[in-house]
Amino acid sequence: MNTAQFVHVPGHRMANLDSDQSYLASDEFTHREKIALRYCDAIIDNPTDADDELWELLHDEFTEPELVELGHYIGFISGGQRWLITLHTQHGELAEFIEQEDARRAAEQLDASHA
Repeated sequence: MNTAQFVHVPGHRMANLDSDQSYLASDEFTHREKIALRYCDAIIDNPTDADDELWELLHDEFTEPELVELGHYIGFISGGQRWLITLHTQHGELAEFIEQEDARRAAEQLDASHA
């Protein structure tokens, strides 16, 4: 169960799980959340884990549109996280950069309007 490797936010429930712990044994998550996390692990780590048993559990908890939305979101976020890791970024660096760029552009626009 490797979902926790992508969550490095202090205070986040997943940050409490180390590599030896499993969300399946944790009281921090509901049954529905645990099934969603299994789906997440299958998408991120090993698609063959999405066996008939997992699909049955998923369909017991989620509608088809919810499964599509959840799967799309997991793929989007995990792909983005992997990309950020290739950039060797730390949590919050990209947001800080964007904030600085927005402030710089706003200052440039203000200067241009006063010229």
